[in-house]
Amino acid sequence: MDFMKEAIQESKKNLATGDGGPFGAVIVKDGVIVGRGHNEVLVNHDPTCHGEMQAIRNACQNLGTHDLTGCELYTSAEPCPMCLSAIIWANIKTVYYGNSAQDAAAIGFRDDFIYNYIENGRQDADTLTLTQINREEAITVFKDYAAKHMTLY
Repeated sequence: MDFMKEAIQESKKNLATGDGGPFGAVIVKDGVIVGRGHNEVLVNHDPTCHGEMQAIRNACQNLGTHDLTGCELYTSAEPCPMCLSAIIWANIKTVYYGNSAQDAAAIGFRDDFIYNYIENGRQDADTLTLTQINREEAITVFKDYAAKHMTLY
């Protein structure tokens, strides 16, 4: 089975449905597709419903785990920063992509402003302002979590 063709087929769904942008993905484990997804940002009114995110959610549900170690992801386009982060959190070590970030930018999808924000030390208030508050209260939950879970290792 050509897994990239399957990812591209997922992306084509949106040409007919209008669910979101032209992006699709499949996740493969041991030569079998365990997750599928296409961009559903518009239909779900949710900016996190990118093709890769949907495929990760689908694979995790199908496999009954949050850890996709041993899986590969095939996606119709180079992952955006959000999807890249989710891929790393899911422990997927191999990603194959079709279109480049430059190809996506050429049709109006621009991830570069997020990469620029990160590279510039998160100093662009026009993009986002991050301010730490109430750490003294919030840290108690982390300490309680560590006390409960760190003894398990």
